[in-house]
Amino acid sequence: MSKVDAIQAAPPPPLSHWQSTWRYLFAIVTGAGFWITSYYNTYAGQIGALWAIDLLLGVVSVVLMRRRRTNPFLVAMIVNIFGSFSTAASGAVVVTTVSLATRRRWREIVPVAVVGFAASVVFFETHPGAEDSLLFSLLFTVVFVSAVIAPGMYVGARRDLLSTLRERADRAEREQGLRVEQAQVTERARIAREMHDALAHRLSLVALHAGALEYCRNLSDAEVAEAAATTRKSAHLALQDLHAILGVLRTLETDAPPERPQPTLADLPALVQEAIGSGTKVRLHNRVDNLAEPPEAIGRGAYRMIQESLTNARKHAPDTAVDVTLSGHRGGQLVLEVRNPLRLGSAVSLTPGSGLGLLGLTERAELIGGCLEHLKVDGHFVVRAWLPWPA
Repeated sequence: MSKVDAIQAAPPPPLSHWQSTWRYLFAIVTGAGFWITSYYNTYAGQIGALWAIDLLLGVVSVVLMRRRRTNPFLVAMIVNIFGSFSTAASGAVVVTTVSLATRRRWREIVPVAVVGFAASVVFFETHPGAEDSLLFSLLFTVVFVSAVIAPGMYVGARRDLLSTLRERADRAEREQGLRVEQAQVTERARIAREMHDALAHRLSLVALHAGALEYCRNLSDAEVAEAAATTRKSAHLALQDLHAILGVLRTLETDAPPERPQPTLADLPALVQEAIGSGTKVRLHNRVDNLAEPPEAIGRGAYRMIQESLTNARKHAPDTAVDVTLSGHRGGQLVLEVRNPLRLGSAVSLTPGSGLGLLGLTERAELIGGCLEHLKVDGHFVVRAWLPWPA
């Protein structure tokens, strides 16, 4: 099988009324012209049985043209055979052979071309009045068959090219839709992580101080006011975070930036002070000269990891000291560790959680090319992360 045969040819497009009409007009006018000419040249001006059969075969050939798109090979073969006896079938021979050639299948084109070649030679050698030499008949037949098949091959190639271009355009459009959908999914996952990291931290402060107001009956008025103020502030900040996240969800552009800047590692001291102000004992051991130096993605990831670790410590081991250690340098790694003692015998935290915080931190670290581990060591719960810090 040839390379052209191996290619799935594009199906012929439907013909308009005019496109179908002019093909029939061409076959009829061409066949009638040759048939009338043959009356004077071939049949010597005598109306006889052969001339009538010539016309009859031409009419049948034109009728068979209606099936040329559903059975192109069979119709082209029959019409070419009729062409060996009928000048009136000449127009139908051209139309059916061109139609077959548009399929660009040599296993169909070659047999029809051979039959057409033989039919032309038979016509010139057997019809009365045909006095041309055999060499002229052969040359004319070769030129005629080639002139009929070549345009059909060109039309078929152009049709296949247009079909391929349309298919590529449709595939590109589908792939673009998939890329947009994937971008939306990625953005939603990022927003979900931001919601968990930011809102869980704020709302845990609200729950902590609300619980203190509920169970501690001997608080002074100043302590009650301070706890209520901290609760109000945390709730206000949670609403701000929620507003920012909903603003991102309202935007249609997946690459649109958040409405307000996201925290980075440079905001870590403020996070620690906020935690201390809410009653959590936090000690920051910073061995990085400039907290604003790490790339934004690395700094933001480290900030969220520390924030979530402080939230977990506040929920599961309140009233314990939390040590946050940060080290690293450009061209190496940014290493962070959050360590807090395990509180043995304490009640289960009443603050609700998703149970996916540590899983989300691990995924966040992997997304930026780092790794994270959490384990219990010597009575402490430890979260460690190693994040790449490009030079």
